[in-house]
Amino acid sequence: VLETGRPVLDREEFFFDAFRPAAVVKIKSGLDGAGRITLKTRIYPLASVNEVLDTLRAGARRPTIVLTSSTQALLDNPYGKSKLEAEIILKEYVDRDGGGARIFRLPNVFGKWSRPNYNSVVSTFCHNIAHGLPITISDPAREIQLVYIDDVVRSFVGLLDSGRDHTFAFGEVRPVFTVTLQTIADTILRFKDIRMTLVSPDFSDPFARRLYPTFLSYLEPTEFAYPLNQRTDDRGTLAELLKSHQFGQIFVSRTKPGITRGNHFHDSKIEKFCVLEGEAVVRFRHIVTSAMSAYQVKGTDFRVVDIPPGYTHSIENTGSTELITLFWADEIFDPGMPDTYPAKVNQ
Repeated sequence: VLETGRPVLDREEFFFDAFRPAAVVKIKSGLDGAGRITLKTRIYPLASVNEVLDTLRAGARRPTIVLTSSTQALLDNPYGKSKLEAEIILKEYVDRDGGGARIFRLPNVFGKWSRPNYNSVVSTFCHNIAHGLPITISDPAREIQLVYIDDVVRSFVGLLDSGRDHTFAFGEVRPVFTVTLQTIADTILRFKDIRMTLVSPDFSDPFARRLYPTFLSYLEPTEFAYPLNQRTDDRGTLAELLKSHQFGQIFVSRTKPGITRGNHFHDSKIEKFCVLEGEAVVRFRHIVTSAMSAYQVKGTDFRVVDIPPGYTHSIENTGSTELITLFWADEIFDPGMPDTYPAKVNQ
């Protein structure tokens, strides 16, 4: 039940004090044990549709009612019939008594903390894969429609922002994603492998951008952190952090005092260097003209140095402590096509 104004604090205030504004009550229709249509709300533990509407009739106000129905309201099954009948009862209330109503026939809803092994395949897949448990795909090619919980909430809150509208209408949640069960499973399995591959999802894909945080929400609190593969030699240590086919890769290094890294150039690859701790000099030499340039950098500056193609370059730790540097490259390193050619800056 939605209106604008101050929040309702308790059941009595909402149901028996003339409906003071700004109540936001989650209403969910379904069937009780006796097969009766019910509404489940955060204020009323369990009440029939008519009980709630009778209480509304007794009040002076006519708020807008939002009913979360289901796309199954159009199907010939007990659950769908309960949803459709609740919609009909609500429309009769609006036609006879006034007020407004919005019916949201939701498809499958996914998002953080949804109960697994219940009625959400996304929740079950996320939970099981996050915990190393097997999943079962009954029909890999089966397509289902999904909406994301935050998009649902955003649609509901939008009704508050739009003001009162004393009409009966169907609301919409956008976007709706149509995906196969196999696609959902494969995508979540790739999420699981990110800690090994370091390859992040394509977050320009709106479904992946919503599914990945959903998957992460099923991790146990003890599993939030994970180690990186470190490569150590006489110069120090280097570790890759994150890779993406869209934005390249990020890695970090620790370099010992007096040590120089680099002394190579790229034909097309570009990079950015940012010293996080310590002091260094980044040197350049144009591979054709031999023109030289250098930049003094230190961790307190948070200064980024661009590495254009066609310049052999190096970074030297000129301080007395370890040099910690963050690197970005515009592509994932490919050993078969590294685009990296050794050439000393100081000939």
